[in-house]
Amino acid sequence: MKKTVKDIMDMIKDHDIKMVDFKMVDINGQFRHVTIPAGNFSEDTMISGIGFDASNYGYAVVEKSDMVFVPDPDTACIDPFCEIPTLSMTGNAMIIDKENRPLAQYPRNIVLAAEKYMKDSGIADEMLILPEFEFYLFDEVGWEVSPNSIAMDIDVNQAHWNGNVEGRGCVVPKQKAYHVAKPFDASYECRSEMCLLMEEMGIKVKYHHPEVGAAGQFEIEPQLGQMSKMADASMMIKYIIRNTAMKYGKTATFMPKPVMGEAGNGMHVHMLLLKDGEPVFSDDNGYSNLSQTAHYFMGGLLKHIASLCAITNPSTNSFKRLVPGFEAPVTVGYATSNRSAVIRIPAYAKSPKMRRFEIRNPDATCNPYFCYAALLMAGIDGIKNKIDPHANGWGPYDVNLYNLPDEEKAKLKSLPTSLDQALDALEADHDYLTAGGVFPVELINNFIKTKRAECSEMAKIPHPAEFEKYFNL
Repeated sequence: MKKTVKDIMDMIKDHDIKMVDFKMVDINGQFRHVTIPAGNFSEDTMISGIGFDASNYGYAVVEKSDMVFVPDPDTACIDPFCEIPTLSMTGNAMIIDKENRPLAQYPRNIVLAAEKYMKDSGIADEMLILPEFEFYLFDEVGWEVSPNSIAMDIDVNQAHWNGNVEGRGCVVPKQKAYHVAKPFDASYECRSEMCLLMEEMGIKVKYHHPEVGAAGQFEIEPQLGQMSKMADASMMIKYIIRNTAMKYGKTATFMPKPVMGEAGNGMHVHMLLLKDGEPVFSDDNGYSNLSQTAHYFMGGLLKHIASLCAITNPSTNSFKRLVPGFEAPVTVGYATSNRSAVIRIPAYAKSPKMRRFEIRNPDATCNPYFCYAALLMAGIDGIKNKIDPHANGWGPYDVNLYNLPDEEKAKLKSLPTSLDQALDALEADHDYLTAGGVFPVELINNFIKTKRAECSEMAKIPHPAEFEKYFNL
């Protein structure tokens, strides 16, 4: 049942709320916020909204940059990290006009537009997704980038490099942390509290556990949810993880490759479609019990995977994770229970309503609204144009692609190896995103321009490893 303004007013009264916080999303997928005293909150707040400067959020708009943020009452929750009782809401950015209209470039509006495009197509009326959140928890972290010092320093008490340090006997061997138990799993209570807070905010949790990386890598996995709601939940999950880590004296990072030689942080996204409550992707007679429609959806993802990488892996660090040897995908293809292919079909999803696949290249540096909407648009393009992944030579690859002979590997199509390459692909291939006006061309151009500037900036900074390799040549 949708919340009303009265429901919000009742929450403010019942919980003695002093402040109402409005969380907005910038182009990079980070929260910004504006807070008002609870006494100033009224029905007019929900209609007229809160003014803000969209240009400072990274949106280059043709109209004046002054926008209004209109909160969505359904997202109202009590912020557990504020000492002063605070009610938090997210919502949508609107262009100020005679009647406020959605800012097409705003992430939340894009994911809603993608869902509408899906429904209007008649293909499905609901997309369910399940993103897996991998992250590291560090006990100490610091970095410096200056003309005379380029350095980073991290430490984790249980990390393998502390094996010879007195007083730190519970260490985990390199790349051997998957599902380790106490006393080696030293952050168990921290992660359990994260999950309890998520449940309190209506985000159902499937499980949490230590991941492969022995320098403090973990995973929290929510349950399947509607795409637009899961986009909101993704923002809140990262917010909860970061703030709870701080409470325990740790620092959380979703950076794709923060530790040399250890597993990277991905955000694998499981997905399935429903129409009238029935599964669109299920077929007892199909490969891995998936329907032809599911295969066309995968075909769309694989056809556009290079340009998708610019949105799903939008950092230069993202491509340090997408390398062989760390269970990260590098090959454009699909298969059952194969972590070396970009698309993996989980063999354990046997129920017709649970049959699905996951795309394994995304990471959590992405803007989740852009990421999920782009995946849906690519899949719809595959269905509409009947892009068959098998006919296009993209699998199924039911072998370990890392172990193929070099001559066989040479025949495979690979993911981009840099953000620059992915941006080149997005520049050349984005019509599937702009279909139905879901992704405005202005946003894509501005996104590319912003990310090109990041690539250029990073390319100019010497790396400490370059000193080791080239200083004495």
